[in-house]
Amino acid sequence: MSQTPSQTTLHTLPQPATEKNALLAKARGVVDIEIQALEDLKSQMDDHFVRAIEMIEACSGRVIVTGMGKSGLIGKKIAATLSSTGTPSYFLHPAEGSHGDLGTLMKQDVVIAISNSGESPEILGILPLLKRFGVPLIAMTGKLNSTLAQQSDVTLNIAVRQEACPLGLAPTASTTATLALGDTLAVVLLERRGFSEEDFAMFHPAGSLGKRLLLKVKDVMHSGDALPLVKMDTPFLDALMEVSLKKLGMAIVVDATGSMQGILTDGDVRRALTRFENPREIAITDVMTRSPKRIETEDLAVSALRIMEEHKITVLVSCSPDGQPVGAVHMHDILKTGIS
Repeated sequence: MSQTPSQTTLHTLPQPATEKNALLAKARGVVDIEIQALEDLKSQMDDHFVRAIEMIEACSGRVIVTGMGKSGLIGKKIAATLSSTGTPSYFLHPAEGSHGDLGTLMKQDVVIAISNSGESPEILGILPLLKRFGVPLIAMTGKLNSTLAQQSDVTLNIAVRQEACPLGLAPTASTTATLALGDTLAVVLLERRGFSEEDFAMFHPAGSLGKRLLLKVKDVMHSGDALPLVKMDTPFLDALMEVSLKKLGMAIVVDATGSMQGILTDGDVRRALTRFENPREIAITDVMTRSPKRIETEDLAVSALRIMEEHKITVLVSCSPDGQPVGAVHMHDILKTGIS
């Protein structure tokens, strides 16, 4: 069925420049409002923030974050960020909390309650229970005279001049400020705890950083029957077959005791074939690479990658203290893990 002209041109007609400018102006205005909210947040930080940090540092339990609606969504992210940066934390839905989930709360915990208005019924509904437990309560609210603020031990101000929503209804600038405040708590706590890259990697073993800091050469190297080994007196063509069969782009040349004397690489093979007319006349020891770069099995895989990139090679051999080859790692094996 053929399309009418209006159907074919509906999504292809260029917008007038004035309309584009108006759209961009509106978008930049939203960003300006959110930037202003962050500037206000920075100026609102005071001794209450310091007390919140001290309270969380003194906590021998966990940081319990709670909030309803959009505040709850931000709270989940704050809890996740705290947990991944060395401050054990989890999110508690306030409505579920009053129906049994508060049973997970311990007296050693600290609670962060998020409510821009400070009057969220679900939050207020669990305040008596929190008081009964005697757990310290940190409020994140935009209303310093609210019930939540008055019932809290520490109040962190997330007040904003206006929401980016033109109706002033959808939480926008206020949730941006709350998220930034949560990040601020997490980062300051991270630094004060001396949380390191290694600690972060332990919490993120499947992530890129985790792999960079945890994955070792022994975890990715080829060993045993997968190692291409040839003796020093192996005929050149037989050695070439071993290079091709094991698919590492090289063969390790060993002496009668099994100690590595060098490697025969693809490059060595190509250069040898240009020098000699008869491949059967080629002796491995005349064309192999002597004293090749090595790597320890306990070294990080990322260290092996750096050595390869620095010396423009694609494979490293690991040897035992007596020079016996125990493994070989290829650049492609490391890159497949996601390390870069």
